[in-house]
Amino acid sequence: MCTAFISIEPDAAAPVLLLSVRDEYLGRAWLPPDHHWPQRPELLGGLDLVAGGTWLAVDPARRTAACLLNGFGPLAPADTRLSRGELPLTAVREGGLGHLDPTRYDPFHLVLVDPDGARVTSWGGGRLTERELPTGLSVVLNDGLEGTAENRTASERIRALMAARADHFRARFRAAPRPEPTADGPTGRAWGDWLPIVTGDGLAPDGDAALIQRRDFGDGRIWGSSSISLLALGPELLRYDFATAPVPADGSGWRRVAAGGALNRGLPNRT
Repeated sequence: MCTAFISIEPDAAAPVLLLSVRDEYLGRAWLPPDHHWPQRPELLGGLDLVAGGTWLAVDPARRTAACLLNGFGPLAPADTRLSRGELPLTAVREGGLGHLDPTRYDPFHLVLVDPDGARVTSWGGGRLTERELPTGLSVVLNDGLEGTAENRTASERIRALMAARADHFRARFRAAPRPEPTADGPTGRAWGDWLPIVTGDGLAPDGDAALIQRRDFGDGRIWGSSSISLLALGPELLRYDFATAPVPADGSGWRRVAAGGALNRGLPNRT
């Protein structure tokens, strides 16, 4: 149940803000963001060690980012299936996915952001759709933009969990002052009143509305939130903060991965 919140305010110094929470079986191996792809040395992202792709890719020079959410619908044929983890890398380098054959990928939603705005490309086995996001706050779920994908989960329980998460955090982000991140400074100062909301808002990880979650669905594997990414994009700004979930209550554990196009390999930023 990955989730992305996107805030668009064209007149702000950082017109586009992106919060991406990655949910996955917690035993799946991965590495934190870095330049992991020699054939694409300019790109940053976390590395999925199972398939070699990523759930979120950033091109600092172009101030562009793309995050991937799994969708619902018919799976691609096994003999032609390609990994969805390549999609964010392709999207940030080529400006979208319009040239790809979507039938080779399992269902997905891909959020592409730059300083001018954001759009969501969705594939659920029927037709590839693309939607520009409006000014204000939008949420993308595994059921698509605002939960309105053509193919959605058949599980009433999963649908209820996604709706509870979206409703709670949409209201909380709207009620808090919108951050005004700059390239410099610690994560806490950059993201202000949003940071304690982003890191869970005090909700139990198995609660219906939990953003940072941990759930045992009874199959012997634990499903939960593995990482949180925060990005701010503007005409002269890119800031990328990252934390492994769950984030400590004191706000430590964040790393400013990139700012102004530079990779930060230093110590985690304290709030």
